[in-house]
Amino acid sequence: MTTVPLPYRVTAVSTETADCVSLEVAPVRRALPEFSPGRFAMVYAFGVGEVPISVSATGDGHRLVHTVRAIGAVTGALCRLRAGEAIGLRGPYGTGWDLDAAAGSDVLVVAGGIGLAPLRPVVRHVLGHPGHYGRLHVLIGARTPEDLLYGEELEHWRRASAQVEVTVDRPGPGWRGSVGVVTTLLDRVDWRPDRTAALLCGPEVMIRHTARALLARGLPARRVQVSLERNMRCGTGHCGHCQLGPLLLCRDGPVVGYDRAQPLLAVREL
Repeated sequence: MTTVPLPYRVTAVSTETADCVSLEVAPVRRALPEFSPGRFAMVYAFGVGEVPISVSATGDGHRLVHTVRAIGAVTGALCRLRAGEAIGLRGPYGTGWDLDAAAGSDVLVVAGGIGLAPLRPVVRHVLGHPGHYGRLHVLIGARTPEDLLYGEELEHWRRASAQVEVTVDRPGPGWRGSVGVVTTLLDRVDWRPDRTAALLCGPEVMIRHTARALLARGLPARRVQVSLERNMRCGTGHCGHCQLGPLLLCRDGPVVGYDRAQPLLAVREL
């Protein structure tokens, strides 16, 4: 881990939605240490600032992919980058998904909106290790069909044996899929609480309702992992902005077990 940003060059830009892009970047000289699924980097837009963004994919030559949604000055600047331009990266920071704890179990991935980005490496990892895990179920919620990430890749996941179910809040013309919150998809999945590990990422309200629904169906809280990203600013736990009870989420998270997170999420985010 480094606390000084290293220069990376944008090698490719993929438009995901109207306000979301994926930036593939490669180190200019020295590369950051390897990122495990769920960990994040502090991504610096020169002259603007930096934000924490999870790695959504890795590639050859120490390449990293960050999926960014334009919601502020820094993320807006990142989304306007073109191939050949430079950014700064420092990290890796935080905790990742505990995939060893899920070994031998069916894996239930539940994502809301851009929360699919930190879970994408999980799906790729599970599909890349047949026999190490049981069945893979991927449940995705999006605002509209146009806000759905990685459309072509979802089809690849289906062909590779994953059950992928999608729902949207506001359907458009021609949409024939599900409409409603992501928890409605739980009834479409054949999963058993005694053999399933669940990984959740998305808006906090989605995480709370999904985790409650899973626990109501008998899944133990210790078998549920959630990714929480409240107000991260420094990445190192020094500024204190990301404090949630006894946790500093950029240091002790973003991935934590729901058995730890459940009482803390009873305090609403301001």
